[in-house]
Amino acid sequence: MTSEGARIVGAGRAASKSRQMEWAARAGLTARAVVYLLIGVLAVLVAQGRPAEVDQKGALAEVISHPFGGWLVGLAAAGFAGYALWRLSEAAFGVVGKGRAVGPRVQSFARGLIYAFLAFSAISLLQGSNTGQSTQQKGYAAAVMAHPGGRWLVGIAGAVVVGVGVALVIEGLRLTFMRNFSALPARVRTLVTQLGRVGTTARGLVFALAGALVVAAAWTYDPDKAGGLDGALKTLRDQPFGPVLLTLVGLGLVAFGLYGLAEARYRRV
Repeated sequence: MTSEGARIVGAGRAASKSRQMEWAARAGLTARAVVYLLIGVLAVLVAQGRPAEVDQKGALAEVISHPFGGWLVGLAAAGFAGYALWRLSEAAFGVVGKGRAVGPRVQSFARGLIYAFLAFSAISLLQGSNTGQSTQQKGYAAAVMAHPGGRWLVGIAGAVVVGVGVALVIEGLRLTFMRNFSALPARVRTLVTQLGRVGTTARGLVFALAGALVVAAAWTYDPDKAGGLDGALKTLRDQPFGPVLLTLVGLGLVAFGLYGLAEARYRRV
């Protein structure tokens, strides 16, 4: 590496550890937490029969329909962009507590791309786009499956999401998410532990179901089954005892949102 290249890399590494990046990370974690709180509440309402799109964009659409909602969605977009920037900086320069290990950096890269897309979705909502996230995902799945080998790609993507969901369930049950925190007051640690256990497990179950639906879409060549988070939750609703199950999952996602607020405050970044 040339001296100029080393200087650029050094500057990038310093920026990834800066106070400004820390605030970007905390803003992003806060935005994520608030959105999951809203998704959880919407899931409970859908279980009671209210029509709504139960995913990140649906939650933001609910916000924008209220006074000052546009400003709040704009703040969420900025938060998602900050989260994406933080995760991509981790992918480039290493993850706190895990150094430059490849696995965590790949995870951070994927999370960065996802939240960059969410930032774009929030901005498109501000610009008047009414296309739901679930509809977009079905359209993407249909476009990919129209190409040779596309069904395999969609199926593999779904299997990866299932794997992420299973990993989150294991993380929730084993409480490994607590490694993101250093010193916490005893009462706060107990509350964060319980909220994280319930919330992370619920989030993992929803991810696993969403991924399974994507695999089913590829298997049956039916992109309408690839409905993402919204499709997963509404599939759950349509099962025996579905409203009860969806209410429990919604409350679990609310727990994840509350845990996320604590993470935004106390996480090591």
